[in-house]
Amino acid sequence: MLDVKNISVVFNEGTVDEKKALNNINISLEKGDFVTVIGSNGAGKSTLMNVIAGQLLPDVGDVLINGKQVVHLSEYKRSRFIGRVFQDPMAGTAPSMTIEENLAMAYSRNKKRKLTFGVTKHRKKMFKEYLQTLNLGLEDRLTAKVGLLSGGERQALSLLMTTFTDPDILLLDEHTAALDPSRAELITDLTKKVVADAGLTTLMVTHNMQQALDLGNRLVMMDKGQIIFEASGIDKQRLTVEDLLHEFQRIRKVQFEDDRVVLG
Repeated sequence: MLDVKNISVVFNEGTVDEKKALNNINISLEKGDFVTVIGSNGAGKSTLMNVIAGQLLPDVGDVLINGKQVVHLSEYKRSRFIGRVFQDPMAGTAPSMTIEENLAMAYSRNKKRKLTFGVTKHRKKMFKEYLQTLNLGLEDRLTAKVGLLSGGERQALSLLMTTFTDPDILLLDEHTAALDPSRAELITDLTKKVVADAGLTTLMVTHNMQQALDLGNRLVMMDKGQIIFEASGIDKQRLTVEDLLHEFQRIRKVQFEDDRVVLG
């Protein structure tokens, strides 16, 4: 479903501030894979996400989604294939619109546009049924402005909205990092359920090692723009945070210093 081939990105090339953000990255996701990507600040996680989503054009390399070359497609054209939930709860929804209006807009995203009401009786009924799966009581607040929701509620809504278009790839960009621990746990559990129920092929970046271990069937560790460690299946299930720290120290010959990765 996703092939990232020989991707390299250099920022400020030829200057004293030159930085290799991505260095010959290769990663593939089969249908139904849920890959978690762990790494400290500057590891290249967000750059990788932006290259896949189309926000950033790589200097070298290819991005294929479902066998189709998309590296030169704009971000809005790639959105037909990609669903994304951002770190900022404010980014994935329109705060001045109601819950039902946001849902209607997401539901119509990859459908042919025509002059008709976005929110119909049929859609309201359908939206309520979708919202009930979140167990947050949002099905009784369809006409509430999204800007009045908590960060956790908005992230839950964003996650639900991404499933409406049945995306080939779901990108989760540190989508729990801005939430308090209880809300982050709620969204983590909801992520596991939504991805499994919809069978979504998912790539998630996170600072939190324990979250990376708890979610998905494959794990990738990045550092300084490179993939330095991978684990999948039973090998991933057996890993602990201490194991990941040991692997980093063994490979890089230095101690991992980013507390956010360990503590979440």
